[in-house]
Amino acid sequence: MEWKNEARIKKNTKHYTNRHEAVRALLGGIGTGNISIDTSGRLCDFEIFGHADKHLKLPYTFFSMWSKVEGEESDARILEAAPQGISNHAIGTPSLQLGGLPRFDSSTFACRYPFVEVELKRENSPFKVVAEAFTPFIPLDMEKSGIPGFKIVYKVTNLSDKPAQVSICGTLPNIGGMFKYNGFDSFENEGTHSNKTIRENGLTGIEFNVSDLPEEHLTRGGFAIATTAKNVTVKPCWQFGGWWDGAEEFWQDFSEDGELCADVHSDAIGSKLDPTEGDQYIGSLAAKQEIMPGETKEYVFYLTWHFPNRYGWWPDGHHEFEDKPVNVRVVQNYYSTLWDNAWAVCDSLHSNIEMLTDKSRKFADALYSSTLDSDVIESFVSAITVLRSPTCFRTADGKFYGWEGCFDHAGSCPGNCTHVWNYAQALAYLFPKMEQDMRRTELLIETSETGEMAFRAKTILNGERWNMLPATDGQLGSILRVYREWKISGDREFLTDLWDKVKLAIEFSLKTWDSDGDFVLDSQQHNTYDIEFYGINSLTNSILYATLLACAEMAEFLGETQQAKEWRNAVKSGAKKMDSMLWNGEYYKQGINEKDLNKYRYQYGNGCLADQLLGQQWAHLYGLGYILPKEHVRSAVKSIYHNNFKPSLENHHSVQRGYAYQDEGGLLLCSWPYGGRPKAPFVYSDEVWTGIEYQVAVNLVYEGLIHEAMDIVHAIRNRYNGFRRSPYNEVECGHHYARSMASWGLLIALSGYDCDQPNNKIQFSPRVNEDNFSCFYSSGKSWGVYEQKKQADGTVTCKIKPLYGDLDGMEINDGNCEVV
Repeated sequence: MEWKNEARIKKNTKHYTNRHEAVRALLGGIGTGNISIDTSGRLCDFEIFGHADKHLKLPYTFFSMWSKVEGEESDARILEAAPQGISNHAIGTPSLQLGGLPRFDSSTFACRYPFVEVELKRENSPFKVVAEAFTPFIPLDMEKSGIPGFKIVYKVTNLSDKPAQVSICGTLPNIGGMFKYNGFDSFENEGTHSNKTIRENGLTGIEFNVSDLPEEHLTRGGFAIATTAKNVTVKPCWQFGGWWDGAEEFWQDFSEDGELCADVHSDAIGSKLDPTEGDQYIGSLAAKQEIMPGETKEYVFYLTWHFPNRYGWWPDGHHEFEDKPVNVRVVQNYYSTLWDNAWAVCDSLHSNIEMLTDKSRKFADALYSSTLDSDVIESFVSAITVLRSPTCFRTADGKFYGWEGCFDHAGSCPGNCTHVWNYAQALAYLFPKMEQDMRRTELLIETSETGEMAFRAKTILNGERWNMLPATDGQLGSILRVYREWKISGDREFLTDLWDKVKLAIEFSLKTWDSDGDFVLDSQQHNTYDIEFYGINSLTNSILYATLLACAEMAEFLGETQQAKEWRNAVKSGAKKMDSMLWNGEYYKQGINEKDLNKYRYQYGNGCLADQLLGQQWAHLYGLGYILPKEHVRSAVKSIYHNNFKPSLENHHSVQRGYAYQDEGGLLLCSWPYGGRPKAPFVYSDEVWTGIEYQVAVNLVYEGLIHEAMDIVHAIRNRYNGFRRSPYNEVECGHHYARSMASWGLLIALSGYDCDQPNNKIQFSPRVNEDNFSCFYSSGKSWGVYEQKKQADGTVTCKIKPLYGDLDGMEINDGNCEVV
């Protein structure tokens, strides 16, 4: 089996240029924070201090290049494409970003996740310069995918016919103890700083540390930068002094011969060697090599960080370091239990780099070798970056937490919000242990002895339980996801640990939201739109039936056959009754009388709700089949597409939040094709959310409506095309919004994948390219590539190759698939 297909990898890799100014690729591990790289090759968005920080560019963080072709003048410039677009800084281009130094003319950018490649271009240049950066990403391995740092390699090819000397230099500031940004594009910090040159284990680098800080200081910690090069010169600390003394001395030194002198003494009047208050500790190291004509040399650098502390759930919008929020706990980052400092991270990354690169490359090759549409693959990558963003974090005890998303400088809506994370599919298949941890938190900690589940997990980090109405969709969805986690992992202990709370939560749900015991939810129901629905709706009821069916299967597995029978009967009677009450001949409406529709604000009545079959979508994804009549499901899904999807929003009127411009396409949360729009429809009804777009696309796939599903996916990718929005940051109420991870459901639906670890079975039934199909797969125990081909005689053969873990004891496609 030739699982790696270079032609498809190339076809599926998206390319951008420095004109695509919105593109940001995150470098950093799960729960570590990250630094982004843009299409120009610039490092930006330094989100490494335990909270989001879009647009933060730390001063003097850059790579530069000195070169000299034999017999010609030398050249020195920053390794970035020249700035594009508007300039609106109050004091001009910030001096601490060295905007006045020469750069390259343009650049091209390609992301083959987790590898990012930037080629820097300059007219008539004697060199080809390509930078490749990555942070290890290995599904199922949480630790190796949680490294606070990245590797960046500059590959320089000598295009001239003469030998050349080339030096690549990396520069960083010591930002330990930072507590405030100021208006001059610099920061203020406290503590005793030190920049130390280290040469050991094949690395030469600088460790940036700070001491004499309180144990809980949020930015106590530091950076490290190192190279594997042999000929390395180091300037561990730039010259101190006012204005731009240090930068001037550095650039004169580096520009002269591509080497650095540690002695920063200057005879200029007023120069100084000792720091005073306000001075910044900047360090640089340069690697120099000779490159012969036609030869390519690599310059390997590592950049790592180590900031042990973070806030737990802090108030939305809070980000000032100097003003600690009231009643917010400082907790320790998980990664800081694995490494003592940034240099230890650097050394570990370097020591294991071959293995980390090999496994990460196998993942990338498997993902991009797929026969799936390249827009679908780019949506998968966007989902993965949510896991690497500040939206997600781990505390010292290993527990996993997630915001709904992140504002520019803080988290957006805390607490593993159940009704948002309901939609997310990527984490469950890539790192199932983390999803299991979320279920343990929701049921064992946040579910009371009466069975009421708090939909925000705040007890551990805030010391008190979330005091608000339970969310109907969130509570039922969390129970249903217990089933998903069990099916993916086959972990009996996980199931038995949670089972008693699962039953309590089901009992509470039926008692609270089903007023007359007919298994049709009809009471006040709080939901993901941050309002309450009244009467009967198919959104929460479809989730109920999928959940009861899943619980019946789990009960049978645990020997509780009578309970399983009761739940199956409840699904049969409840679903039939709801269907008869809400079906209008085309789709499921809301069952609410005219009096109550006018009495209660924020309902939808006769509207066509995009989420009306949310529970059915999950039932398909989790292998439960149809919970509502198949012909009604197909009609309703077609109606959602026909009524709610707009190729252009030009004539759409909305006073709500705008996630799509009017010259773009998107799927609306609700529409009223036959009139009857309430005076005060439910909030968000006119908005476009990628998470809901993806779940509708998944339902379309299950109904065989592939073209319609792809219309939605292409509309998303056209909006997130790098010009207006980053393709790796799908926004809802915050950057890197968790709901957007619903896109991973497309992989399950398009491949017809069903993972049933408890019964040692995996099934594939592709819905596209059946004659020549290939895709990445992942389960709780392995990941790799599935391939299916139609032979000349009409027979279909399939093969599966695990690239990580194994499939021992697993029956693939009823035993008709070869494991290679």
